[in-house]
Amino acid sequence: MKKSRYAESQIVAILKEADAGKKVAEVCREHGISQPTYYNWKSKYGGLGVSELKRIKELEADHAKLKRMYADLAMES
Repeated sequence: MKKSRYAESQIVAILKEADAGKKVAEVCREHGISQPTYYNWKSKYGGLGVSELKRIKELEADHAKLKRMYADLAMES
C-alpha cells in the first residue's frame, strides 16, 4: 500500500480547515489533493482529534502484536 505524504495529524488539520468554513475545492487545491481523497479522509478521520488518533494507533499496534503472538502459539501446537 502506498504511503501517504501526509501524516494523520496533518490530515486532521486539513479536514478541520474545511469544517471551519473553507470550500472543499479550495482546501483540496491548496494542499494538492483530489476531492475523492478528501472525502476518503473524511470518512476515515472525520470527527477525530489528534489525541484520539494517537490512541487508535496505539490500540491497533497492540492488536497486531497480540495477533502475531497468537499465530506463533497456534503454529507451535
